[in-house]
Amino acid sequence: MRMTDLDVNFVRENFPAFAEQSLQGQAFFENAGGSYTCAQVIDRLQRFYHTRKVQPYAPYAASQLAGTEMDEARQRLAQLMGVATDEVSFGPSTTQNTYVLSQAFGQWLQPGEAIVVTDQDHEANSGPWRRLAERGIDVREWRINPTTGTLDPAGLENLLDEKVRLVCFPHCSNVVGEVNPVVEITAMAHAAGAFVCVDGVSYAPHGIPDVGMLGPDIYLFSAYKTYGPHQGIMVIRRELGMQLPNQAHYFNADVLYKRFTPAGPDHAQVAASAGMVDYIEALAAHHGISGDLTAKGSGVHDLMRAHEVKLAAPLMDYLQNRNDLRLIGPTDPERRAPTVALDLGRAALPVATALADHGIMAGGGDFYAVRALKAMGVDPAKGVLRLSFVHYTTEAEIQQLLKALDAVL
Repeated sequence: MRMTDLDVNFVRENFPAFAEQSLQGQAFFENAGGSYTCAQVIDRLQRFYHTRKVQPYAPYAASQLAGTEMDEARQRLAQLMGVATDEVSFGPSTTQNTYVLSQAFGQWLQPGEAIVVTDQDHEANSGPWRRLAERGIDVREWRINPTTGTLDPAGLENLLDEKVRLVCFPHCSNVVGEVNPVVEITAMAHAAGAFVCVDGVSYAPHGIPDVGMLGPDIYLFSAYKTYGPHQGIMVIRRELGMQLPNQAHYFNADVLYKRFTPAGPDHAQVAASAGMVDYIEALAAHHGISGDLTAKGSGVHDLMRAHEVKLAAPLMDYLQNRNDLRLIGPTDPERRAPTVALDLGRAALPVATALADHGIMAGGGDFYAVRALKAMGVDPAKGVLRLSFVHYTTEAEIQQLLKALDAVL
C-alpha cells in the first residue's frame, strides 16, 4: 500500500549523520549550502576506493567494475530525470559546468545576438553568461520585483525577440526561494526561438525533477546538495549539445557527455552518484511507489515537497508575526522551497553565530546572491540570515529553531 506521508524516521535511518554522536542535539538548517550525505553514496564511495580505485575501462576485472559503476550512475540518473543517458554530464561543480558552457556559447554566438540573464540568480549562473558581453553578445537582464523578489514572466516577454538565443534563470533562487514556473518560461523562450538553461541547484535537493517533462535544454544541479558527492551534474539535450563547439579533447567530440568535460572526471565520485538513485529507490520502495525510475522519482519528489511544505507553515507564520525582520520571498510554503532568507537590518553572521549556541546550524552572508540582494535593497555587507532545510528535517527541529529565534532575535 502506498504511504501518503513521508516516513521521516525511515529517511533519517539512511543518513549516518543522524547517528553521529558529535552532531546530537544540533539541528541542521544550512542545507542550501550542502546537505548531509546518504549512506548509499558513502557505501559506494568507500567500495570504489577500496576495490575499484584503478583506471576505468581497461580489460582487467577491477577496471571493468569501475567503468561499469560510472556508467551505471549516468544511466540511472538519466532515467530518474527522464532524459537520454548521454545527455547527462558530470563535472567538478555546477559553477565549473556553467563556465564551460558559457565558453562554448561564446564561441557559437555571433556579435549582436542576445542572451537573457536574471538578477535573481546565484552568481554561478549569472557571472559566466554576463562576461559574454566582452565578446559583443547583447546581455539582457530580466529583473526581479524589488519588493517581492519575484521574476514576472511578463518581464521576460518584453526582452524576447529574434536575436535572443539563450535564456538563463534559476528553478528557484538561493535567497528568494520562490519556485519559478519552468514549464511556462521554457515554452515562452522556445516560442521565441531561444534555448533555455535552468540552474536547479537550489531546487533539486527538494526532489530531483523530471527534466524531460520540464523541457529546458540545459538543467544543472549539485550532487553535494542532493545527498551525494561533490560533483556538478548537467543535463544538456542532444539537439543543443551537438551544435555547440566541443570543449573537450578533439577525439571526444562525437560523444555528447564528454563534449563539455574538458578535464578527466572524478571516477570515484561519478560512480558514487549512483547512490543518490539507490536512496530514491529505497524511499520509493518503503512508501509503496512503483513504476519506472522516472515515476519513482516523481513520487518521491511529491512526498518530499509535501513534507517540507508542512514543516515550513509554522515557520512562515512565526516570521510573519515579527516586525523586526523582513522575510525575503513568498510567505506561502506551496510557492517556495524551504530556503528562507531574512533581512534583519543588521549583520546576519553574528545572529547565525548566536543560533549555534542553541544547537541551530545556520548561515549568514550574501550567499553569492549579491545582485539579488542589492535589487531588493538589502545591504550585501550585512547579508541575510538563511534558514534552509530539506525532507529529513523533523517537526521537533522546527520547534527547536523557533525557540532559538525567540532567544536570539
